[in-house]
Amino acid sequence: MSHATPQTLLVRGARVEGQDATDFLVRDGVIAETGSGLSHAGATVIDAEGLIALPGLVDLHVHLREPGFEASETVLTGSRAAAAGGFTTVFAMPNTSPTADTAGVVEQELALGEAAGYVHVQPIGAVTVGQKGERLAELGAMADSRAHVRVFSDDGFCVFDPLIMRRALEYVKAFDGVVAQHAQDPRLTEGAQMNEGAVSAELGLTGWPAVAEESIIARDVLLAEHVGSRLHVCHLSTAGSVDIIRWAKKRGVDVTAEVTPHHLLLTDELVRDYDARYKVNPPLRREEDVMAVREGLADGTIDIVATDHAPHPAEAKACEWAAAANGMVGLESALRVVQQAMVDTGLLDWADVARVLSKTPARIGRLDGHGTPVAAGHPASFTLYDPRPSRTFAVADLRGRSKNSPYLGRELPGEVRWTVRAGIPTVADGALLDAPGVLG
Repeated sequence: MSHATPQTLLVRGARVEGQDATDFLVRDGVIAETGSGLSHAGATVIDAEGLIALPGLVDLHVHLREPGFEASETVLTGSRAAAAGGFTTVFAMPNTSPTADTAGVVEQELALGEAAGYVHVQPIGAVTVGQKGERLAELGAMADSRAHVRVFSDDGFCVFDPLIMRRALEYVKAFDGVVAQHAQDPRLTEGAQMNEGAVSAELGLTGWPAVAEESIIARDVLLAEHVGSRLHVCHLSTAGSVDIIRWAKKRGVDVTAEVTPHHLLLTDELVRDYDARYKVNPPLRREEDVMAVREGLADGTIDIVATDHAPHPAEAKACEWAAAANGMVGLESALRVVQQAMVDTGLLDWADVARVLSKTPARIGRLDGHGTPVAAGHPASFTLYDPRPSRTFAVADLRGRSKNSPYLGRELPGEVRWTVRAGIPTVADGALLDAPGVLG
């Protein structure tokens, strides 16, 4: 944990989850009191008139790259990017070097997050040793470790062997864990460069068909139903996938799903210029898919938004399309994109945003004390967000080590004004602090 001391803060006039303006007092890392006309001698007063107060955002799907790929990102730089975007908790994917497939590595990641202090970094454990899909990793040891791992994923790789997937689903039941699947049939996507469809046909690029995602999801919801376990579907991206999740939930399958901000906003038409900033896995899909995942998020079929923040050094993107790495950074832009795609379109209100970007991801990850309401008696982890401004997203908005954002040069609404984690400010008056809790 950061060595910063929780501060006494008096937030005045904030619209908690978009409701009527209220004041709240933060003391000793907890929201001590809410009401109107509050005062407290010696408190730092935050004028939040017109600002939306949200529970500190929780991202269930982030790549922090450390250990092993520090040229792309570190736990510290990724934590700073997260705080700048309004996040107070991130779940770190295991595709590091060494892979996060043992208690030792997940405990190292936890400690790095504590040392950085900007956000709580919750490690995700690999499902299989080395993410190779051949034999189960030390799931029980990671669950029993100080990192208290409850989410397991081979993200970047599909757990393709149905027997391995079944065994993983059975194993995690013992400690109420969840397997988070990267739904991609590797045989159906060999050499794939973008979404399979009209644009890939025009460009002559090998397509990544929707059925490669949908067939794995269909298999896995049936496996989860068969063994009575929890399944989480990572970065769902097609209309067919939404239909399958909707069907599975009606059957009573214990399945949750996430969508990324970029799949809520961007389409495969952007690939026409061969700009590798738009190369991602799963790929940007058709306009019809974007509309379907928005509808799925709005009606609760899709449970959460998760960024799949995937930093890469410049040389991994500044090359020909076929050789470029998949992935986009997304922590700093997520809330602004969700506002544009879902709130400004009338599909979600701010209480829904609190649910899909904070409360539900914390619940899926079984992380108590995170994603809690902005209300008396709860931890003082919250974001104050101004939905009113609109400006061009720029390199200066990126606070991590990599700059591979698909939104550079795009007009986005909103601005994170304050991020406070357990009573410790990390963003103040729109500026990322040099160190947590150090104001001025």
